[in-house]
Amino acid sequence: MTSTDPTVHLSTPRQQRSRLFLPGLAAAAAAAVAVTAFAAIAMAVGVDLELPDGGESIPLLGFTQLTFTFSVVGILVALAIRRWASQPARIWVRTAVALTALSLVPPFLVDANLATECTLVLAHLIAAAVVIPIIARRLAI
Repeated sequence: MTSTDPTVHLSTPRQQRSRLFLPGLAAAAAAAVAVTAFAAIAMAVGVDLELPDGGESIPLLGFTQLTFTFSVVGILVALAIRRWASQPARIWVRTAVALTALSLVPPFLVDANLATECTLVLAHLIAAAVVIPIIARRLAI
């Protein structure tokens, strides 16, 4: 089989990035919507998302923006892992789970009430549950 054989499909780095980046962006948007909806439901049932330090409630748009932004950071980490790791899907899942675990600590450090802390932790877990598997599947291709 030669390199001119039409059955040989070599993908360029750009094609590899787009196969990960575009679905990753879709996952980031889906996670942002899911987390924002969850936060809206939590607020509707009476969870106070007010942080005691500043006395201000976390706005719904804050959930959207932060979820999307940190999901995009995760996509960039996945792109780096794809480039340098021999088993990118496996390394991605381990890295993403470790970073998710670390993200669960700050809600307990802000001296909020238990309902607020649990809501923030669940918001992180919802985002991770949406983004991690989608990117892992794309890295396995």
